[in-house]
Amino acid sequence: MTTVIRKTPAELTAQRERLLAEVHMTFEELRDRAENYSLSSDELDVWHTIEGIDYLLNGEC
Repeated sequence: MTTVIRKTPAELTAQRERLLAEVHMTFEELRDRAENYSLSSDELDVWHTIEGIDYLLNGEC
């Protein structure tokens, strides 16, 4: 059985901000480090989660 998690845009935005705070970086810093392959495994997990959140927030699903 598939599990579905429902979150409002406000909840997604808050989660995104928390994730950035956890890695002590701005979105731009995280993106630049991802482009240069200089993220730790935990930071890379955050990057992929933020990419998913941004995908959902931009209404492309």
